[in-house]
Amino acid sequence: MNHSPGMLTDRYELTMLSSWVTDGTVHHRAVFEAFARKLPDGRRYGLLGGLGRLLELIEGFRFTDEEIGWLHDQGVVNDATADYLSGFRFTGDIDAYPEGDLYFPGSPILTVTSSLGECIVLETLILSVLNHDSAIASAAARMVTAAQGRPIVEMGSRRTHEEAAIAAARAAYVAGFGSTSNLAAGRKYGIPTIGTAAHAFTLAHESEEAAFRSQVEAQGTGTTLLVDTFDITDGIRTAVKVAGPDLGAIRIDSGDLAEESRKARALLDDLGATDTRIIVTSDLDEFVITALQDAPIDGYGVGTRLVTGSGHPTAAMVYKLVAVAGRPGPDAPLRPVAKTSAAKVSVGGRKSVHRAYADDVLTDETFSVENGESNVQVPAIRGGEIVHRPSLDEIREHAARAVATLPDEARDVAAGDPYLTVQLEGEQQ
Repeated sequence: MNHSPGMLTDRYELTMLSSWVTDGTVHHRAVFEAFARKLPDGRRYGLLGGLGRLLELIEGFRFTDEEIGWLHDQGVVNDATADYLSGFRFTGDIDAYPEGDLYFPGSPILTVTSSLGECIVLETLILSVLNHDSAIASAAARMVTAAQGRPIVEMGSRRTHEEAAIAAARAAYVAGFGSTSNLAAGRKYGIPTIGTAAHAFTLAHESEEAAFRSQVEAQGTGTTLLVDTFDITDGIRTAVKVAGPDLGAIRIDSGDLAEESRKARALLDDLGATDTRIIVTSDLDEFVITALQDAPIDGYGVGTRLVTGSGHPTAAMVYKLVAVAGRPGPDAPLRPVAKTSAAKVSVGGRKSVHRAYADDVLTDETFSVENGESNVQVPAIRGGEIVHRPSLDEIREHAARAVATLPDEARDVAAGDPYLTVQLEGEQQ
């Protein structure tokens, strides 16, 4: 069943909306912020992903007549709220950290300024996109650091939801992965796609040699041959026999990857295939890649531990009201509001965010409670229209520059406290 972006929401967003429509406060001006109270345990920084996807969804945020009818029949909205939704479109402003930027506990990653009604219906969508894509991007950035310049292929499509797989490929590419196995992501976002053959291809032939000959005939000697279906040593010998010393690469998907890659490198060199690359896969993450840094490996394929919860603990972002007007009208003064409940304290008022650097290394991030300009956030939407449209490669370049501003100890994959915790200006860091 197809649905509009408006339906990608939780019921309570629309029951709150109905109450505000009924009591007349729906048009009161408001400011909401998305931020993470903390990073996943052991993480030193987060990398923002998904903003580009999110802005397009917000610009097209609508409800069809059929959806509004269903919401009314289910008792989610009353008559007046059904009328409100019939012509709904977001007309407010959004400011945000650029996609690919760093964030830390307390960073006001995204700020929405509009009416109460327009702000509240976006909550679920904002958190759904930013939490998913930022979790992927943050994990992927750590893997890229661990790989020390060796290319990584994103190949998690078979381990997650079919649409999430496309978003995951995009987020991983933003963080520095070089390619994806997902064709839809390649077509939609222009990400390079890579893929050759699985074990089933080899098993479908009468012999490993027959399988390799079929693949080389179709794809050329520059292809990557999967050599671990039976015996890795025999597989490598057969691969070079079939493709010759100009074979592009072999892939190893099992066993002790450090030991097997060393043995493979020695054998390939003995067979004259000195330029044949070694690609490894099999449940890799930043910790495994770090452990393999001294092995003669030329590239990695990462899937399960990138796109499932085991590899990317939740980004834990929240979306909170920080200021609201007491009456309708664009000039009505905003009243700061904040939660004070234990462990979930927030700071009221719209934030202006500032960063400091020393020798191009990020050293400080603070905010002040004001309506002034920020040197971190950028205008993203104005009057409901997107005004910030960097290309995916520009976002990717920004991410690489952002991570490079961290000191070495903050980029280390070893567990540690967040490199920075954002503070109100004048507070002790």
